Parts: sequence; structure tokens; C-alpha cells
Amino acid sequence: MRPLKYQDWVMQIPRAITDEPLWTMEVYRLALFLGDLAWYDACTLIKHPITVKLAGQLYNATGGISACISEGFSRASLKDQARFYEYALGSARESRDWYFKARYVVGENVAEHRLRLLAEISRHLMKIIPTVRGQKVLKKGIQEARVEYVTETSQIDLFDAPMPEYEENATGYTQHAI
Repeated sequence: MRPLKYQDWVMQIPRAITDEPLWTMEVYRLALFLGDLAWYDACTLIKHPITVKLAGQLYNATGGISACISEGFSRASLKDQARFYEYALGSARESRDWYFKARYVVGENVAEHRLRLLAEISRHLMKIIPTVRGQKVLKKGIQEARVEYVTETSQIDLFDAPMPEYEENATGYTQHAI
């Protein structure tokens, strides 16, 4: 399958989503994009007997990122918002772990792209959480604030997403090669 371009993906998003104030948050858009990419990755993983359970874990973890951002964005209390953004960060880290384990089936280039995208999402969340909490310096709880989440590629690379090799058929997705 050819790469999925972020700009093409955005054009497919219904106005019911893009007209919401939540859509203005770049981290939400990136997380939602990742969730869609994870659908294809999970469809590839589910076809390999060893990674059937990993597919569900990966899809749940990636879906949890944008879901927690959505829920946090909707909270009136800044403390509640920060809590849900922290949950999103936890889901991003969990997703990173699952993608690392999935690399043998989805492919190194797909896994590397998703890991870079997750690093970008984590970087955004690490900036948002202390801002929402009203902290200039992160206090106990997120001690790794000293670690800078930097990606080595431009965002254009993040948006030109490689896709796993699969073929859609009547029963779902068939993997080409492992």
C-alpha cells in the first residue's frame, strides 16, 4: 500500500469533527491521524498468529490517546484537563511499546514512522500538561521533563506515513509478506 499523506487524510475528516474547537489542537489531530494509521497496522498484525493479541492492544492504546485528549479538552477544571492529558501521555508511551514489539510484522519503516509520530505527540503533551497545571517547572510526577522529546525528521516526514503491506479482500486484510 502506498503511503497515506496527512493532507489527504485531513480532507476525509467529517466537518462534525473539524468544526469543533478541539480540532484546533495539533496534538489531537496528530493523535487522531495515528489512530487511523493504527487501524491498518492492527489489520496487518491480526493476520500473524503471534501478534493477534498485540493488534488489539496496539489499537486500543493508540485510540486512547485522542480519546483522552478529547475528554481532557472538555473538562472545565484545569486539574481534570491535566489528568486526562497525562492519561493520553500514558497511552502514547504504551503505544510506543506496542509499536516497537510490532516492528517485525508491520515493518521497520512503518514502526519507525509511528515511533517518530508518537515522540511528536508526547512532546506536545509534555508541553501542555505543565501549562494547564499552571507550572513553570514540572514538579513531582513527571520528572522526565528534563528529557527533550525531539524528532530527527521534519513534520512532512511524519505526515507521509508508510503503510504495512496488506491486501484488502472480502474477509478483511491479507498480509503479503512477514
